[in-house]
Amino acid sequence: MCRRYKRWMTGRIQITRNILVFDSGVGGLSILRELRLSLPQARLVYIADDAGFPYGDWEESALTEHILLLFDRLISTHNPDLCIIACNTATTIAIDPLRQRFPVMPFVGTVPAIKPAAEQTFSGLFSILATPGTVNRAYTQDLIARFAGDCDVTLVGAPDLAMLAERYLRNEHVDDDALHTQIAPCFVERNGKRTDIVVLGCTHYPFLVNRMRKLAPWPVDWLNPAEAIARHVRSLMVEKPLLRTGDSDLAFFTAGDPDLITAVLVRSFGLSPYSGDNLIPHAGPAAPSRS
Repeated sequence: MCRRYKRWMTGRIQITRNILVFDSGVGGLSILRELRLSLPQARLVYIADDAGFPYGDWEESALTEHILLLFDRLISTHNPDLCIIACNTATTIAIDPLRQRFPVMPFVGTVPAIKPAAEQTFSGLFSILATPGTVNRAYTQDLIARFAGDCDVTLVGAPDLAMLAERYLRNEHVDDDALHTQIAPCFVERNGKRTDIVVLGCTHYPFLVNRMRKLAPWPVDWLNPAEAIARHVRSLMVEKPLLRTGDSDLAFFTAGDPDLITAVLVRSFGLSPYSGDNLIPHAGPAAPSRS
């Protein structure tokens, strides 16, 4: 897409800034929601790689190559000013390769809020609730070593929680027992102390936080990084003039046109689901390499 320009009465030209938000599904809408509040004049393009969902089923090198191939097309097609990787798994394995391949493109990743958790915990016990892939990667371990070395950190890999969030967003039934099974290991009692913070290590999870709060055995703070990411993006865009035009914010799905429920969902976030085949990137490999 070409950039959009609009001339003020003074003759000055300003540019509408495009922000591309990428996730494996619809979980990244939790970040897009905060972006709207922080940068209401920016134009947002949402990419859901539903053809590749869930990313936890992929072998790491195959997923990295898949994401790089997608971004070859996404950047050339949408010409963004900044890209947000609104997925913890994609960030932990692909953000460095993306920055190497596209050195002039700013990339903002999504990682578990380990540093804020370490700074805010009173008990010294906090848990990281994430996909098994995010929990097991060295990237996460390095963050813990750097910022939470004095804390007792419990890593909880929830294999089904992102899928449950997708179902919840589609107004499908999510069983309390299934949800409780995913979050129960987060709650630890040790030496008279209890977990007091749960870090949400997947952008899908904030949509379930009210349900999880009701099922928790005791109150905890649920740390969602979306607001901090939106503030960071705003700081990167502060030097860039922003002008809102009449262009719609769009949503693209790598598996093709979304079903009716998904289309209604993204419209509720102010996005127009786009059905033009020439602008929908192909999904890459027909099936992921399983780990």
